[in-house]
Amino acid sequence: MDLRAGRFDGQMTDDAAQFSSSIEFDKRIFKSDIKCNRAHTTMLIEEGIIPKESGKKILKALDKLEKEGIGALNLDPSFEDIHMALEDYVTKEIGDEAGFMHTAKSRNDQVCTDIRLTLKEEIENTISNIKSFIKTIVEMAKENTHTLFIAYTHLQHAQPTTFAHHLMAYANELRRDCERLIDTYKRVDMNPLGSAALTTTGFPINRERTTELLGFSKVMDNSIDGVSSRDFAAETIFDYAMLSTTLGKISDEIVIWSSYEFRMVECSNQYSSTSSIMPQKKNPDIAELSRGKSTIAYGELMTVLSMIKGIPHSYNRDLQEVTPHLWNAIDNTNDILRIVHGMLSTLTINKDRTEELAGANFATATELADVMVREKNLPFRTAHRIVGRVVSEAIDDNITTHDIDNDYVNRVSVEVMGKPINLGEDLVKQALNPLRNVKSRTVIGGCAPEAVNDAIEKMEIFLNE
Repeated sequence: MDLRAGRFDGQMTDDAAQFSSSIEFDKRIFKSDIKCNRAHTTMLIEEGIIPKESGKKILKALDKLEKEGIGALNLDPSFEDIHMALEDYVTKEIGDEAGFMHTAKSRNDQVCTDIRLTLKEEIENTISNIKSFIKTIVEMAKENTHTLFIAYTHLQHAQPTTFAHHLMAYANELRRDCERLIDTYKRVDMNPLGSAALTTTGFPINRERTTELLGFSKVMDNSIDGVSSRDFAAETIFDYAMLSTTLGKISDEIVIWSSYEFRMVECSNQYSSTSSIMPQKKNPDIAELSRGKSTIAYGELMTVLSMIKGIPHSYNRDLQEVTPHLWNAIDNTNDILRIVHGMLSTLTINKDRTEELAGANFATATELADVMVREKNLPFRTAHRIVGRVVSEAIDDNITTHDIDNDYVNRVSVEVMGKPINLGEDLVKQALNPLRNVKSRTVIGGCAPEAVNDAIEKMEIFLNE
């Protein structure tokens, strides 16, 4: 039976029905659609809007469908969406009394409610997975507070740090990704049910009751907004796009660090492949794929923003096309999150190599300038010129940091400011020592072991909230 046969005599062509059907991606909201109908029917019974016995039959049929699962529905594309397929099921179970289920609601507010219910669960799941990843990173950081590492700017040697300090950068980025989703959740957690087609209904429904039954935090205040807003979907996709950015950045560094030129880490065989022609190769394929796939959510965001920009209030069928892009952004990013979590946790750190790089290429030069400022009350720009000249001449002389002593610094100092600075041998050697460099950075957010441990404690408080 056509549940909407009153208006038209004829039927859509098969290709038009297929083109307009959302059945395939509506499978995602199947359980939410049952919850929505159950809550609405319960409210209708309680408010005396529909016969109690008819309402009970509807609820019993919904319970039966929930146990049988989505396979019990007729998912033929002739049904435009999951809502019609579900109503068809209930009608076959109890007859025309199933029609009471649709009293005082429209598919417009029903689909919005279903999407929000499902999306809440998706966001909760992703938040949990992000926190799990952060926890893994924190445990790795605890084991590497003294593992020397080199930090880069412009992908050039900058300053010594520790692997723990770098890991905690990831943890803090992921924390913000998590916090964005937590904040977005508040705008998803709003109940549009009862908006009906767009102006609510003349029936005395109780929207506060369905809000309570469905576990939403509040009722949406405007029914036009209730059925037509999809900003919550765009905002959610943006959050997943930003999370993808974080994960793509981690993947990119794994690709770089694992190259022969860097040799800082080695990927587990579980996340690598070899070449079809070069048997010696070990390629970081999974990291590269994660980096590549991290762009997918960007495309979904632009698509959805374009969809919702040029349409008038209130409901338009264009909005049906938003949800598959939402689910794809979520699924793709969750896949990357799972993979990058596993890949990072199984990395092998080449500590000898990272220690070598931390002391190479004059990465400790900044501390030498800072020592001049602290110990000799020299303006930083003057100290900067002296140390810059020290490095330049050391390169010309083909010597390394280990060869620079107090006499060398004094000679350059005379060239720059006309007199020796006389730091003394101990201060020069300490300033140019990468481990001492690291241990001197005790400021909040610094790379000194105690500073990193403080950051770890703060992160663990967040994880336990």
